[in-house]
Amino acid sequence: MGSNKKKSNSNFLVQGTILAVASIISRMIGLVYRIPLRSILGDIGMSYYSCAFEIYNMLLLISSYSLPTAVSKLVSARVAKGEKKNAYRVFKGAFLFAVVSGSVAAVIIYFGASYITGTLLKTPLSIFAVKILAPTLLVVAILGVLRGFFQGLGTMMPSAVSQIIEQIINAIVSVWAAYYLYSYGAKIGGVLGNKENYGAAYGAAGGTLGTNLGALSALLFLVFLFFVYRAVFKRQMRRERGARTEAYPHIFRALLFTIVPVLLSTTIYNISSILDQGVFKNIVLLQGYAEDQMDTWWGIYTGEYKLLINVPISIASAMAASCIPSLTGAFASRDMRSVKSQINSSIRFIMVIAFPCTVGIGVLASPILQLLFHDARELPANMLRVGAVAILFYSLSTLSNGLLQGINRMKVPVRNAAVALVAHIIFLLALLYGFKLNIYAVVYANAFFAFLMCVLNGYALKKYSGYNQEIKKTFVIPAIAALIMGVAAGLCYKGVYAVLKMNAVAAAFAILVAVLVYAVALLAMKGLSEEEIRKFPKGYVLVRYAKKFHLL
Repeated sequence: MGSNKKKSNSNFLVQGTILAVASIISRMIGLVYRIPLRSILGDIGMSYYSCAFEIYNMLLLISSYSLPTAVSKLVSARVAKGEKKNAYRVFKGAFLFAVVSGSVAAVIIYFGASYITGTLLKTPLSIFAVKILAPTLLVVAILGVLRGFFQGLGTMMPSAVSQIIEQIINAIVSVWAAYYLYSYGAKIGGVLGNKENYGAAYGAAGGTLGTNLGALSALLFLVFLFFVYRAVFKRQMRRERGARTEAYPHIFRALLFTIVPVLLSTTIYNISSILDQGVFKNIVLLQGYAEDQMDTWWGIYTGEYKLLINVPISIASAMAASCIPSLTGAFASRDMRSVKSQINSSIRFIMVIAFPCTVGIGVLASPILQLLFHDARELPANMLRVGAVAILFYSLSTLSNGLLQGINRMKVPVRNAAVALVAHIIFLLALLYGFKLNIYAVVYANAFFAFLMCVLNGYALKKYSGYNQEIKKTFVIPAIAALIMGVAAGLCYKGVYAVLKMNAVAAAFAILVAVLVYAVALLAMKGLSEEEIRKFPKGYVLVRYAKKFHLL
């Protein structure tokens, strides 16, 4: 029995790592294709592109973003009790919900695009990109149900592979369509007397076409897997005896009671970005800044700053997704020892990654921007330097949201996010009006929001699970190791660049040194034990090398 628990506790880390690796690969593909996309669109085009995605993301949050979490939670609870038929009925009920909610959201965004882009967000030329994104809402809703179904069965591999397929198709189509439509839009703009902005607007629309076709490709892949697996699942259902069949009205109630809290939590948690855009753009226009200057600032913020910090944050999102089904099962059986162990392991795992990412991106901000975007301007580099701390806070707050949902405290993240959002907006207004920090105000306010979420969620975890956070090995040692790494990486970059005058070589070498120095410092200070390392995928290989170099 004890060995089964250990196996279960380490399995969620393995599954989480599979999803995390897929998320990193997807984000890296996203970074790579954003380089030519940014070159095609420019700062103004990126502002149109990001504005369209803020609107799309908002409707996605409201309509179906919470579906994978809700479906995985409900399916895993029934599979744990041996109720495969009811798990399948949850899937069918969720599928119907996805079709309805996705269709409604697509209609709203398509026909409301003019009002939202022009009146609310003061970016009317983003309307073309918004309309192309509209049908994607239906595709992604159905895609989310399939991903949640497989995750609820305890496997993250279908979701992981589908993410990579989605990003590859997205990258290819986005760059090609942006290039083609930019030229087409420039011709129309030449006739209308606004060649540059219409080119950027049509190019942004081309960039969003990749999102549509990428999601459709991922959906087709998962549909294929589903039909392959369905025969096996139906055989298992036929062998099932004695379980009471749940009525669909009961399943829909369970779906709604699970979806709504997750939906509210996620919506409030993520609505800050679209509120930031509306508040920021309206205030800076009132302060007398030109519209092009405003769009340039926002394009840098979304196209470089947020894009980079979201790469490490995606690891926390993946870990949260893998924790929920596992924690739900442990909490339902009142196995509080397993619950606390999983909470501890997941937080330790995320902090070991988040600290070096925070310090590394802060120290190597300018070299990384030059390497990826050929951008040597001080503004984006300074935004990364002062805002890198958001990586740490968002990683922990994203994970803790999932942990609270896993122990059936669905309403707590909603309440915490609402409190943090109100404080965030007040803080943003103070920075914009009182200190006139323009785009830096948005950077600071976002970090503040995530920090508040960390504090509130941490208190709630202790209250509802009895979990007491260990400090030294979770926070202090990774922080010290990351600071040592940051000093080494900064000195290494300056030294190599002084000799070779080649940013790419100096940055790559500094990153390699940073990884090695952090690993050595972390293990030398006993930040991870041999048992903890063995829980990681291929952990036995890491242990062997660590022992070879006398680090364990």
